[in-house]
Amino acid sequence: MAARRTTEETQAARDAKLDEVREQLNAEVEKLVTGEDWKRALTFAARFRSRSVNNSWLIFAQHQAAWEAGRVPVPMPTYVAGFRQWQLLGRSVAKGQKAYAILAPVTGKFASKTPADPMSWRKLAPQEQPKSGEVVRSRMVGAKVAYVFDISQTTGPDVPLPPTPILLEGEAPAGLKGGLVRQVEEAGFQFLPVPHEGMIHGANGLTNFETRQVAVRVNMDEAAQVKTLVHELAHVKMHGPDQDEARQHRGIGEVEAESVALMVGAAHGMDTSAYTVPYVSGWAMATDGKNAVQIVQATAERVRKVAVEVLDQLDTAQVSDGTPPGLTHDDPEHAAARAGGQRTTGRRQQARANVRGSVRPATAERGL
Repeated sequence: MAARRTTEETQAARDAKLDEVREQLNAEVEKLVTGEDWKRALTFAARFRSRSVNNSWLIFAQHQAAWEAGRVPVPMPTYVAGFRQWQLLGRSVAKGQKAYAILAPVTGKFASKTPADPMSWRKLAPQEQPKSGEVVRSRMVGAKVAYVFDISQTTGPDVPLPPTPILLEGEAPAGLKGGLVRQVEEAGFQFLPVPHEGMIHGANGLTNFETRQVAVRVNMDEAAQVKTLVHELAHVKMHGPDQDEARQHRGIGEVEAESVALMVGAAHGMDTSAYTVPYVSGWAMATDGKNAVQIVQATAERVRKVAVEVLDQLDTAQVSDGTPPGLTHDDPEHAAARAGGQRTTGRRQQARANVRGSVRPATAERGL
């Protein structure tokens, strides 16, 4: 009986820690009440895009607390990894440092002989082998707390830093525009540069799902053209006629598209200070049984996934994604993503044409 009580107590302690991390996450999300807060959060998430948005916010908050307490020398985290991952790089966690708690998915294996039927999947028991003819897939079945450390909490050999893009004012990163145009075309749309905004109803850019054209005005500097092109590509990927869920909240489409543009720009070292992300307090309100925190979290993660999809298909110099150079993802968060097919790998992969030709009014980027 004593062993059973110990197991139950251990599980209770784990559940309590999970609840504590979730409460901290909710508190951080609730702080995102203005466009400027949203912009700062997504700019940071772009530099930690290998992690979920939720975990990037958790890392940021805990690192800030460590800095304020004098435990780390700089206010912003740069590279994070688990205890043993740092050891693989020859570095050790310094004495007295406290790990940052993040959320890691717990996955289970499911099998089915008719995978097209959602009701046919059955969960495999530990060590159970699938039957002949069954397809096996991993799915997230829960969450647990995992722990990581920033490089500033460790000691050891220097980690070589990849070069960071440095741009002149108004300049676009080399190869970015061409790579974005290619993705627009691979999605089945024609890229249409237009001389001035008067040709697209006064907008900076316009995506038309009926004519399947993406127009961007070229009488603005190159960086602004690229930012607008990312915005319109995000509309193509996220807001087509079959994307009803993405358009269920008024104004959310423009926020999502501009947020993708912000993240892709930040990953290239672009200064996006001239562009303001709209206030989120107006659209992140309780609707359809969801509260503001849930809506912000869902939107931000959708934005991150599309931004990563765009970035993975570009052959451009980009800032680090928060993973120490020379380290592969073998922690639970990334293992689950690989198992569930949530993350594409490699660049120049064929873009999915996720818009299926139904007629929908055009969407325009009005210089947000």
